[in-house]
Amino acid sequence: MIKVETIQKGERLFIDLDLVRDRLPENLLELLNKDPFGRWMGGFKLVDGGVGLVLEFEDGTKYWFFEEELYKVET
Repeated sequence: MIKVETIQKGERLFIDLDLVRDRLPENLLELLNKDPFGRWMGGFKLVDGGVGLVLEFEDGTKYWFFEEELYKVET
């Protein structure tokens, strides 16, 4: 799990598919099964459960995730 205070715009993040599989559209799930990483471009989304971070993927698709669904990529 990440904390938004610890990441920077443009940082690559790993999506824990086990935590999001039940709420993702099928086309996004197919994309993430091939490459479960996205870049945080600084965007947020206010949702009922809190604040989501908007990630962008290689094909330009954007989708939001909760902090607890994301992990930093250690390089």
